[in-house]
Amino acid sequence: MIYLCPDIYSFELQEALDSVSPERREKALRYRQERDQRLCLAAYRLLQDALSSEYGIKGVKPEFIYNDKGKPLLKDHPDIHFSLSHCHDAAALAIDDRPVGIDIENYDQYSEEVARTVMSDEEMRVILSSPRPAVAFTRLWTMKESLFKLTGDDYGGDIAHMLEDTSAYEFSTFDYPDYLLTTCQHKLGKGAAMVKKVIEAIKNCRLCDFWN
Repeated sequence: MIYLCPDIYSFELQEALDSVSPERREKALRYRQERDQRLCLAAYRLLQDALSSEYGIKGVKPEFIYNDKGKPLLKDHPDIHFSLSHCHDAAALAIDDRPVGIDIENYDQYSEEVARTVMSDEEMRVILSSPRPAVAFTRLWTMKESLFKLTGDDYGGDIAHMLEDTSAYEFSTFDYPDYLLTTCQHKLGKGAAMVKKVIEAIKNCRLCDFWN
């Protein structure tokens, strides 16, 4: 499930600071710019909202622990997987029962010079042949970032070739007027995928729709 905060000025800053964990409050206040503070808080508040809506875990200030690759996990609910991201003016969260990575980026980050340092030759051909190079670049870049946030593997620093074999992963991309976000997860086997569909149908009271 994806949660998005498209307006980081929609909440009172002090109220948000009071509603998060001491660790998150400290992290937010380390930023000098109010926008950066709000982005930090907005992402965490999305996690709080998602825990309440998706899992019935209400009124908590989640604390994090970190695995050996630095990926944050919920201290009290390590079986719930999540990933946080933000761009200049929005924050995003992906939350699921299995590992997930998410990245959100503004289109205005595109630079052909920079792109050539992080994209393969084939990816550059795709970008430069696109009628919207910034969108093509952002789509590929968020795929790489979400894959990294899922696995923690930087491919030996060879960012340009991270996507050469993605057969074990599934990506979902969502376009917005000013930014784009992508999620990445390990592909499910056919049996597991079927079970997941049944569970989702039950959750959404659509079991009849599923079987039909």
